[in-house]
Amino acid sequence: MTDLLAIGGLHAGYGPIEVLRGIDLTVGDGEVVVVLGANGAGKTTTMRAISGTIQRRGSITFDGNDIANATADEIVHAGIAQVPQGRGTFVDLTVDENLRVGAYIRKDDPTSDMERWYETFPRLAERRTQKAGSLSGGEQQMLAIARALMCRPKLVLCDEPSLGLAPIIMQGMVQTLAHLNKEEGMSILLVEQNANLAIEIAHRAYLLEAGAIVASGDAKGLLDDDAVRKAYLGY
Repeated sequence: MTDLLAIGGLHAGYGPIEVLRGIDLTVGDGEVVVVLGANGAGKTTTMRAISGTIQRRGSITFDGNDIANATADEIVHAGIAQVPQGRGTFVDLTVDENLRVGAYIRKDDPTSDMERWYETFPRLAERRTQKAGSLSGGEQQMLAIARALMCRPKLVLCDEPSLGLAPIIMQGMVQTLAHLNKEEGMSILLVEQNANLAIEIAHRAYLLEAGAIVASGDAKGLLDDDAVRKAYLGY
């Protein structure tokens, strides 16, 4: 499988505080990769470093191009979209307006794609004129994903998409990501604390501890490893 994203020796942090300590990670074209780890392990920092929103150093290659020094805007233009932790919807804008914001890098009319994602997320279609702040948590998460997809990315970074959602909504969200991967061929890098849920759709997994990769491999095989589960996942 061809690597769409390849990270080597990535260091990142906030001011003088280094969170990531030289991690290596790849995402293949058409692959779902999950990053697991406890709170504070560096999962969200990894996503922010890739998307260019925090200081970082190391090698980051995307679709054959060096993006290690690219700005966040340039990275979006290159084909990487992020669904941030906490959803990050524009609460005072309507659902429609949020989707149009997601298409800001495009020169064409985004209406056809809006209708496409309304079909995928029919709850959003019912609420297209409502302000995002009036939506439920699950609906806001749907909107955050649909908004990211409006720029037609090659890789989607999903940071804790199930956070704060009821179990049945969590399951539906993860299955939507699985559908996007299987039917649309979309590559996904997923950060998720619910390991069992994430493993259902992932091809490979990385385990982060204190800013370093401590285990990696086939997703289901990693979760079946008793030593890994007990030492790093707490069960």
